[in-house]
Amino acid sequence: MNLLLWITVGFIVIGLFVLISMKKGMEERVAFAIENKDDTEAAKPVVWWIAGATIWGIVSVLFIVWSFSVYV
Repeated sequence: MNLLLWITVGFIVIGLFVLISMKKGMEERVAFAIENKDDTEAAKPVVWWIAGATIWGIVSVLFIVWSFSVYV
């Protein structure tokens, strides 16, 4: 197997594992932010987690497209 394929699979699997492991903590932070609506600092980690998950998803799709263009 090529190095690109290993990087793609590793990036997707490790990123998915990290997102799933952080999910419970983010749910608790959202509940805390809903309870304390005046505290805008409570929601910042959740926003950064969503932004990171979005960037991870975009990069994963780009890796998959790049892999298809190399192997086809």
